[in-house]
Amino acid sequence: MEGRQAYMNAVYVTEALAITSMGPDLESLYNGLMDQKSGISKITRFNTSCSTSPFAGVIHGLDHTKRASLIFQLADMLIEQLGAIEKDSFLITASTKAGIDLLEKNTTQSGMLPKNLLLSDLTEYIALKIKLNDKGININAACASSTIAVAKGASLIRMGIVDSVLICCMDTVTQFVFSGFSALGAMSDEPARPFDKNRKGLTLGEGAAAIMLMSEEKARACGKAPLGRITGWGIANDATHLTAPAKDGYGLKLAIEKACKKAGLFPHDIHAINTHGTGTKYNDSMEINVMHSLFNPNQVMANSIKGAIGHTLGAAGGIEIALCINMLKKGMMPGTFGFLDPEKGTEKIISPFARPLKGDCILTTNSGFGGINAAIILQKV
Repeated sequence: MEGRQAYMNAVYVTEALAITSMGPDLESLYNGLMDQKSGISKITRFNTSCSTSPFAGVIHGLDHTKRASLIFQLADMLIEQLGAIEKDSFLITASTKAGIDLLEKNTTQSGMLPKNLLLSDLTEYIALKIKLNDKGININAACASSTIAVAKGASLIRMGIVDSVLICCMDTVTQFVFSGFSALGAMSDEPARPFDKNRKGLTLGEGAAAIMLMSEEKARACGKAPLGRITGWGIANDATHLTAPAKDGYGLKLAIEKACKKAGLFPHDIHAINTHGTGTKYNDSMEINVMHSLFNPNQVMANSIKGAIGHTLGAAGGIEIALCINMLKKGMMPGTFGFLDPEKGTEKIISPFARPLKGDCILTTNSGFGGINAAIILQKV
């Protein structure tokens, strides 16, 4: 009986923070989106003359002239917002490239790799900074990294392995990453326009988020009022292509179906979706196919925030989960910035304007290179 009870532990979100190009906190992001503002601007951090785009969603206050990686400055900004953290909390970080900008700052050196370059260095830095008992782990799963990190944390709590998990996710705009996406031909020469008929590709962005998960018993003992509940999660892979998603969205559909089953829901029970919505031809078409195959287009509403803050890579899922918590709390879904001319099949689903949220739960999904897909279902408390 004890094992069964532990396995059924409810998973609550007791902290949700975000830093984006829209502002230094979650309220700045939510209010900016509601006001149809954009955090995307021309980059001055490095030369973009050889790239397909000069645009990105960069955070004001990060000093690229310092020798240290921008990722640690961003980590410090996030940690400053965190309150007291239980020392036995399990830490999961999520980042795709961590301190990769150190390669740029050390190009004149040879031999050993720069200190603090590795993903594990970021995890250790945060653990030591907030004095946790354990150094934790990093999840690196392309653009679904932080969504999977939250799923992992929720699973650990539900199974009774731990009773509190802190997820810290972040990525920065670096010349290394910018050049890679430019060479791939995935970036738009203008700010991204998710689900728009004339979309040309994605816009990169940077950001960070912190999500604290607790069991009901732990939250009560710590005096933490739940902000929301994670009821379902699912992960799946297309196994189709190195970078492009499966056109029919098979992997994303499977991830969503897994999340629904865990939450005790059917897809038609879900009326609100925060999509991955990068603004690329293939990704958005795939998501449109999934929305039509799993959901009723006359009942479901969806949005994307990447037209306003850019694609924040490994931080995207965490930022969007934090935002979804705020959506559930305030009962409104922000519109999709850059959505001007609807792609076929989106007319009834996507809107550039904010709308009252339907239902008491929201599905948020992310997809990444390698065909990876992750889905989280959040419920209002």
